[in-house]
Amino acid sequence: MPRVKGGIVTRRRHKKRLEMAKGYTGAKSKLFRTATEAVDRALKYAFRDRRAKKRDFRRLWIARVNAAARENGISYSRLIAALQKADVDLDRKVLAEMAVSDPAGFRQLVESVRPQAA
Repeated sequence: MPRVKGGIVTRRRHKKRLEMAKGYTGAKSKLFRTATEAVDRALKYAFRDRRAKKRDFRRLWIARVNAAARENGISYSRLIAALQKADVDLDRKVLAEMAVSDPAGFRQLVESVRPQAA
């Protein structure tokens, strides 16, 4: 039985990995082993940071809502509790957008749920 070296399969695998490393500097985009290490690390960071991004945005929204709430004389935690008691289903993303782009509407919202906050 003839020996099979599998050159075309290896070439495809190498080509795919080097394509993923396109744009990396120096050997990281030219040499297979270095490119593999760089791509593996990049994929690991990408996976981790897709989750971290969600946490970061939630923190940003909470900071914005808290700042706007305090301008209207109520703390963030009391505002969220009052919104829940009043059955207002607005998430933090929407509240933050409202606080930035429509301060008057946000003020009205705070005033409408203020009785639940007490």
